[in-house]
Amino acid sequence: MNNYMGTLVRWGVLPVLLLGIGFVIYFIATRLRWSKRQAIGLALISPWIVGFLVFTLYPLFNSLYLSFTQSSIFGGSRWIGLDNYVKLFTTDVEFWPSIRITLLYALLSLPLGVVGALLVAMLLNNKLKGIGTFRTIYFLPAVMPEVAVALIWRWMFNSETGIINFAMSPAFNLFGLDTPNWFGDPNYVLPAFIIMSLWGIFGVNTVVFLAGLQGVPRSLYEAAEIDGAGAFTKFKNITVPQISPVILLQVIMGMIGALQIFTVAMFVRPTTGAGKFMNQLVYERGFTQMAMGEASAIAWVLFLIILVMTLLVFRSSPAWVHYESDVKR
Repeated sequence: MNNYMGTLVRWGVLPVLLLGIGFVIYFIATRLRWSKRQAIGLALISPWIVGFLVFTLYPLFNSLYLSFTQSSIFGGSRWIGLDNYVKLFTTDVEFWPSIRITLLYALLSLPLGVVGALLVAMLLNNKLKGIGTFRTIYFLPAVMPEVAVALIWRWMFNSETGIINFAMSPAFNLFGLDTPNWFGDPNYVLPAFIIMSLWGIFGVNTVVFLAGLQGVPRSLYEAAEIDGAGAFTKFKNITVPQISPVILLQVIMGMIGALQIFTVAMFVRPTTGAGKFMNQLVYERGFTQMAMGEASAIAWVLFLIILVMTLLVFRSSPAWVHYESDVKR
């Protein structure tokens, strides 16, 4: 019991501390002549505010500071200015390959994921007997632990005993080719990860698209059918424009998720000859080589890449995203 006493005390002190902060915020708000309702609301969200400041905002700005220093995970830092960034872009042999494989993975897996999720959602949008069971089954990937999924894929792609090579061996033997060493040959690492990314078609992505499809007014399809429109015409001129805001959401979230790939790559452990994903490089520099300054610099480069690509998507959205409130002139 004594081993857990410190933890129990901390867990007991924390809610008391948060409650005290809420009372202080309420007192200050009332002194500033806020209404009682406003003061209570601010006090109730104060735990979230504290968590945001301590666990999000402070680490964000601290990592920016660390990216300009030579520092270790064990403490102690020395200001070196832009040296970390200069090293990354000039002499670091792992940095550019990591950008290459991360960007290629995102650019190749994103279209497959968005289109695949949309097609599956269209299938699940049909009114068939037992369709609720199928929707539940297709959502199951969302609740499966990512580590377990990574280990299953690692076994499936095993070059000697994996089920994928076993299933594909007749085709390779027909052409006199050896089965791929998926995670040992740098040429096959990226295709293997793209195949694994298809797992993301199911789960939340499909459910979001399904919700968007069910929000399309049936009257639009009925009017198109009266005019003699076919299935593809209805999909092109009704379905896609109506769910284009959902497509925008899926593109942005899918792109951010693809650029931040980490767990699967860490547990699959492919050959480093193909390059390491950027989040892998952040982890390795920060927690293996204890160079928190370099790790923070890589993380901020990744942040800027995500920011630029997100802004480009938003910049292009007026050309293909349509909202009901838009007035065409």
